[in-house]
Amino acid sequence: MARKNTKLKPLQKVGVLLVNLGTPDGYDKKSMRKYLAEFLSDKRVIEWPRAIWLPILYGIVLNVRPKKSGALYESIWNTEKDESPLRTFSRSQSEQLSERLSDLKNVVVDWGMRYGNPSIASRLDFLREQGCDRIVVFPLYPQYSAATTATVNDKTFEALEKMRWMPALRTVPAYPAEPSYIDGLAVSIENHLKTLDFKPEKIIASFHGIPAGYAEQGDPYPKQCEETHHLLCERLGVSKDYLMLCYQSRFGPEEWLQPYTDKTIEKLAGEGIKNLAVFNPGFVCDCLETLEEIAVEGQEIFHVAGGENFSHIPCLNDSSEGIKVFEDIIRRELGGWA
Repeated sequence: MARKNTKLKPLQKVGVLLVNLGTPDGYDKKSMRKYLAEFLSDKRVIEWPRAIWLPILYGIVLNVRPKKSGALYESIWNTEKDESPLRTFSRSQSEQLSERLSDLKNVVVDWGMRYGNPSIASRLDFLREQGCDRIVVFPLYPQYSAATTATVNDKTFEALEKMRWMPALRTVPAYPAEPSYIDGLAVSIENHLKTLDFKPEKIIASFHGIPAGYAEQGDPYPKQCEETHHLLCERLGVSKDYLMLCYQSRFGPEEWLQPYTDKTIEKLAGEGIKNLAVFNPGFVCDCLETLEEIAVEGQEIFHVAGGENFSHIPCLNDSSEGIKVFEDIIRRELGGWA
């Protein structure tokens, strides 16, 4: 009996979508107001009752904060590309990861933002148009929080709700103990310290904070920050008294996770510490919270309080160590798909 002459179906593609927090399109008041409105109206970020929070947001915050935040963004803006550093690094991370995965012929790598542009919905549409019937969404937060990882997943599924034909989906979990992540941070710190003309008496690992009440309700974020901190101390062979864990970027009147980074910087200088370095293990790339809040404001606090030498250690950004973290995780998450 003659065999049927059958042809193999074209190989379907798999999309990989890297998602960071977000960035305004510009530092002008209109752009800042639009960005802050989207960010601060997220129920995952501000959990206050809407009847209380929205009048405050639209009546006070969005009339005051855009100008102030715009000035801060202007101070760190990538003027050559006319964009924030977060967008510059995110694009580069996506491009370099794509090169690292070039042996996987059916994989398409892209990037997007939870708030601002390019939106998650627009990039899901793009990947689907590229022939991707399976997509891996990677929220770029090493430590999980409902206000970060969860809201990326929320927005992703919200976009899928509007699709008539949708791709299969996987979401990447947080990675506070990923070996290449811990090693990448350690190598980054060690390499940076070699460039300094002073030896830090203390180093602060400054994570983004969340309201203490979120943790009390079960958010695992502080436990995962502590796990990363513990493993990093072990990897570097230093004590937790030398490599200190702190939290930054609090907002509003409620209590946030402590110890606070700014208060700790001031306290250390007041106690006679003259040489200090700070880095941000919870951020995959430098942004307003690292380049302005730590590298500028943190340094000023330290000097005013009596400190002398201060250095901000850059995030992993688009370094080879940083891209290796993404590659290791994505190759694992693509199991059976690529």
